[in-house]
Amino acid sequence: MTTLLTVAAMAGWVDAVVGGGGLLLLPALLMAAPGVPVATALGTNKLAAIFGTSTAAMTYARRTKLDWAVAGPAAGLAVLTAGLGAALAGAVPAGAYRPVVLVVLLAVAVFVLTRPRLGVVSYPHRRTPARLTAAVAVAGVGIALYDGLIGPGTGTFLVLAFTALIGADFVQGSAMAKVVNAGTNLGALVVFAATGHVWWLLGAAMAVCNVAGAALGARMALRRGAGFVRVVLLVVVLALVAKLGYDQWRAG
Repeated sequence: MTTLLTVAAMAGWVDAVVGGGGLLLLPALLMAAPGVPVATALGTNKLAAIFGTSTAAMTYARRTKLDWAVAGPAAGLAVLTAGLGAALAGAVPAGAYRPVVLVVLLAVAVFVLTRPRLGVVSYPHRRTPARLTAAVAVAGVGIALYDGLIGPGTGTFLVLAFTALIGADFVQGSAMAKVVNAGTNLGALVVFAATGHVWWLLGAAMAVCNVAGAALGARMALRRGAGFVRVVLLVVVLALVAKLGYDQWRAG
């Protein structure tokens, strides 16, 4: 239990800065309870994560300007789409997605490394109606569906979507990502709860630690700025690549 609570706090910190906390918490849940259904691990993780992402979202909202024209509609769509993904989670094996996600993450790593100014400064001129619509669709439909189905790395994908599509810097992107991620967590949690795939007491205990980590992570990101978030982003992406690559190697 102590290990899970510690990991929940660490996951909250990672999620608040750049997303990807599920990379830590989901494997920890699966290792702590061998034989637990994947849907139950996902549902319990969502219970902890929704409190952490909501805390981070409120912290960002108080201390930076949120682009609600994007984050609001995307979050609303995300509740519905992530719920649909969660409903399908038991029917589609995660292994079917692993190679695709691995390739996407490798592309993300190359994309960020070869563009040293990406997310470090904002580009307001990219905020065109077409790009705003694309950002809402990508975040609220595509990434939200992935979060309901699998989950880990969702926050990272959201941050990159907002920086690449509408020119937000990494701090602004993280702020919007937290709002949308709270929506995806809510949609998925409702479905997992309705199907009995949530361990409520364990999830509530992890939520307390996740909130503490999220509050600290959001404050650090705001204080240290976009350069700090960029470094954490690259570390998380490379860790996700390593984890998924290892899983694929074991499965193959």
